[in-house]
Amino acid sequence: MNSSDVARLVHGVLRTVTHGEPDITALAGSLTELGLEAATIGEIVDRVRRDRAEVARLRRREQELSALFSSARDLAEVRDIDALLARLVARAHEMTGTDVTYLSEFDPTTRDLHVRKTMGAVTPQFQDLHVPAGTGLASRIADTRSAQWVPRYSEYVEGTHEHTIDDAVFAEGIVSILGVPMLSDGTVLGVLFAATRQEHRFTPEEIALLSALADHASVVLQTANILAQLRESQDRTRGALDKLTAHLEARDRSSAVHQELVHAVLSGGGFTQVARTLAAALDRRVTIIDAESFSIATSAAADNEHAVVNLSQDVRAAVSASRSSGHCRSVENNRSVEAVAAVTAGELYFGALLLTPGSVELGPVERRTIERAAQVAALLALQQRAVTDAYRRERSELVADLLDASPERRRDIDQRVRNHRLTASGLKTLHIVEVPPDRRARAERAAAGFLGDSGLVSEHAATVAVIGSAADPMAFANDLRTHLIGALGAPVLLVTPPRAAAPDELPRLFRTAQQTMRLLSGLGIDNGAVATDAYAPYTVLFGTNPEALQSFLDLTIGPVIDYDARHGTDLLTTLRTFVRHEASPTKTARALNYHTNTILQRLDRLKALLGADWRRDEHLFRISLATRLDELRSISRQ
Repeated sequence: MNSSDVARLVHGVLRTVTHGEPDITALAGSLTELGLEAATIGEIVDRVRRDRAEVARLRRREQELSALFSSARDLAEVRDIDALLARLVARAHEMTGTDVTYLSEFDPTTRDLHVRKTMGAVTPQFQDLHVPAGTGLASRIADTRSAQWVPRYSEYVEGTHEHTIDDAVFAEGIVSILGVPMLSDGTVLGVLFAATRQEHRFTPEEIALLSALADHASVVLQTANILAQLRESQDRTRGALDKLTAHLEARDRSSAVHQELVHAVLSGGGFTQVARTLAAALDRRVTIIDAESFSIATSAAADNEHAVVNLSQDVRAAVSASRSSGHCRSVENNRSVEAVAAVTAGELYFGALLLTPGSVELGPVERRTIERAAQVAALLALQQRAVTDAYRRERSELVADLLDASPERRRDIDQRVRNHRLTASGLKTLHIVEVPPDRRARAERAAAGFLGDSGLVSEHAATVAVIGSAADPMAFANDLRTHLIGALGAPVLLVTPPRAAAPDELPRLFRTAQQTMRLLSGLGIDNGAVATDAYAPYTVLFGTNPEALQSFLDLTIGPVIDYDARHGTDLLTTLRTFVRHEASPTKTARALNYHTNTILQRLDRLKALLGADWRRDEHLFRISLATRLDELRSISRQ
């Protein structure tokens, strides 16, 4: 064999070894032609086979590493977690060459597994598979934290089967399954599966490859969890920042409102300015009431101030709770009042702030603003009370001096009256008001508000004295009484003497009014506007001793009143008409439109009740006086 033949044979052997699957027969024939022994040829053939297998393995490993590097690059480049998981499952499906590849995510709370991504699956029940804790191959992998595989799933007996899982696996036609855990610091995040529709025994290389891809998937899920936590933390931080910003803004608004409230006090704006400032800040109507539920200020110009505010039971309860706690209180299910704040200073109660529903939500800062407004209102109330008390003491002393005849008390009366922007010569009318003691202060305030700057009002000698300059005293008295009834919600008795010719007559007129008031008290009259002239004759007799009045009436005409009450008759009217018509039976019959005989019969009945001498001068005078007093009493009570 020449050298060229040897070279040809060697070249053929090398080409056979390096290209394609070695043809053992051809290779052996070529080696035989080279004159090699059979044992040597066998060793060469085995070595070629091993080297070809190793080369194939290395090439496959190269492909796997290339795929793993590509997956690693994806981890750094892709931000869409779902897209990244889908790509990772697709790559695992491609690299393992299995029929179905899928990823199940682990729920640490329920310990269930949910299929999140699939590749190669065709049935919807498998793509949405849910594996309860403790069942199936997946739960075993999660519990053991190690790779598990079964050549035939139908023969798997190491774990608990669940029919919905088995049905999904069989519907998909899966026979062999390999699963590897996805771990992060020992914590199970999920399981990556590779499955075939024919029986297959998974090699260590396949398990290692799938495990490496599972590690990548673990990074993805861990990153997703971290991102979710970061987003949640970011949302919480943003929410906290928004709350803090809103709180700071509300606090700034509250501080600005507080400054405006303080400015309102310092500038003399009063309760109305407080109500309007608070209303503008909270976008709702504000009403301030006093301790007797009178409206003393409102934020709306059209609202009626100085009127009684009818508070519902729930509003009264809220005001009481606010008074006890010192804090703003809400009124539930009330369309007129949403919140209240009592105006207090220590144990002193001056009233309350009433706020209607509005567009601004009443949070803690807004409620604190309302409480500050109530405190400012309390300061105003204290200030006004101090001024009012000083003015009231001065006014009370002035009224007492005007109604006292002592010369030493009237020495500088003109100057003191001018201090109240009045002239002493103009104070010529007097009215005294009789109300129960617990209502005198309210009656005094109400009368002062009605009178304004045109006169003086003060409690004096257990009454409320009103000194003014009305041209028509009785017309003024009726108007004043109507106002007082509205303010007090109770009957009012008002006595008015004639207009004085000069202020020096006021002490005398006051005594006359007092006597008339005592007379009316004796008659049981507690309501009406009365002129002293109407009772002047009777005041002379009973003004100083009203207690004797009822005894006088009982002794003179008491039997007639009792008779009428028992028998349902009206002899008292006949008696009144008789004494008014000059004790004439004829004139009495004509006035009552009765026959004279009827009147004579009634007079006989009166004789039996009043005595045989009841028509004599002295006795008839007393009876006439008693009937007139009783008639005045009846008229006043109507």
